[in-house]
Amino acid sequence: METLLLAIFLTLSIATILNIILKKYEISHIIGYILTGTAISYIFGFNGFSIYSLDLIGEFGIVFLMFTIGLELSFSKIKKMKEILLGNGLLQVVMSVAVIFLLSYYLFKLDFNTSLIISLAFSLSSTAIVLTYLKKSKDILTPYGQKSMGILIFQDLAVIPILLLITFLSNHNLSLGQVLVQTFFSAIVVVAFMFIVGEKIVNTLLGFSAKTQIEELFLGSVFAIVMGASLLAHSMGFTYSLGAFIAGMIIADTNYNVKVESDIASYKDLLLGVFFFGVGTKIDIVYFLQNLHIVLFIFIFAMAFKAFVIYAIIRRNSDKNSSAKTALALAQIGEFSFAVFALAASDKLITQNMASFLILVSVISMILTPIILTHIYKLSSYFEKEFYESDVITPIGRKDHIIIVGFSILGRKVASELQARGANFIIISDNLKHVLLARKIGYMAYFGHLNKLPVLESLAVDAAKAIIITVSSEENKRLISQAVLEFSKNANIILKVEGAEEKKTMKDLVEVEFVDASHEISKLLVNYALKE
Repeated sequence: METLLLAIFLTLSIATILNIILKKYEISHIIGYILTGTAISYIFGFNGFSIYSLDLIGEFGIVFLMFTIGLELSFSKIKKMKEILLGNGLLQVVMSVAVIFLLSYYLFKLDFNTSLIISLAFSLSSTAIVLTYLKKSKDILTPYGQKSMGILIFQDLAVIPILLLITFLSNHNLSLGQVLVQTFFSAIVVVAFMFIVGEKIVNTLLGFSAKTQIEELFLGSVFAIVMGASLLAHSMGFTYSLGAFIAGMIIADTNYNVKVESDIASYKDLLLGVFFFGVGTKIDIVYFLQNLHIVLFIFIFAMAFKAFVIYAIIRRNSDKNSSAKTALALAQIGEFSFAVFALAASDKLITQNMASFLILVSVISMILTPIILTHIYKLSSYFEKEFYESDVITPIGRKDHIIIVGFSILGRKVASELQARGANFIIISDNLKHVLLARKIGYMAYFGHLNKLPVLESLAVDAAKAIIITVSSEENKRLISQAVLEFSKNANIILKVEGAEEKKTMKDLVEVEFVDASHEISKLLVNYALKE
């Protein structure tokens, strides 16, 4: 018991300290969790071993991630994405498998089974890392974000036949036809049950729990739905995440989708943290240092060829910039490769040493991915620039202009009023749909995050007359205000707050001019009431 408590204490302490340091240098917290897992595994001597309970908990992080993706994909959206899912997704997996298999078999002289297993695993990208970044950065709304999401969803579906194929290779009693028939029958049962019976159960359960107005009961219902759907899919031979994804799609067509996503957000992030910690425990530093040149060579080789394949596929019907970003985002080897290598090793299709080596290559690629994603705009700008590139906005060369941060309802009202008065203003938003709307109206609008230095420089914040922050998130308000004040101490920031409580939490921002929305509305209401 004391050892367990010590392990938990050290894990939390190391993760916190590492992430504080990494945050200072704008490095993803995902790397902090992975490095923590590596450090703790050596402290307690279980590096290189499979920790089943930890892996299982971590897997449910991916389950809840896929559930939140399903919440955003109703049937109408799926129909619109069919070109990405069935076109780009299928091509990406097939072409990646073909290219990597040929290289493994003919160039590296590996046997047929090993070459096939490596090509199948390396064709998969990291749903956990890429989609987490896309959702957090709002890049999921951009063209490359949509293409990446579609391909990742197809890859997650492709895991099922990949695992079945490995099972078939190791089982000489079943024919390929029997495996395919069994899988097809199971798929029909799962989909039919979830969309016919499951839909009614979900609506009834959520409706009943919502009427009780007991938050923990509603949250319990959501957890029951996610886990029930996951267990059903897994019992039929599919992945846990497929069941969760379908459950999310069912809820997407109900009135509870927004509430459900907000309620489980913190739990999903916690479970994903456990998953990345588990990834870190798989790093054998001694083995890595002994085989450094081989690991790095294979890792760079595999990512380069995979990126080339993805770029060529996306470039068929997209610009260079979006193609480059999609290729960079999906070049890594994903977490499902762990399952592929583990199954192949247990079935004696590859050696245990080969499995350990390949898992290490996958982990290294996953560690590099957050760094690539953080700088993806700069990297892709070498191919082609776009107006909504957040890190490569062409300097506007203006003075005494007003910057509107956010373009939701309040941002639009502010822009309309400034235009009516003939004011010089620009708009910056992290929502691409809002940026495209503003551009359609005729405003000068940019997609980006004003807390980033390149954006502050490009929009000439230090020469601006005022910065009006209209975003709703308290965290974003603070991040933007602090970044602007660090960049320009004399900046005139006007910030909308929702009441005295929020204003109190931001009282340390003494240079900011606060506008209390509730206070101003109350004064306006009283003025109208007393008007003669």
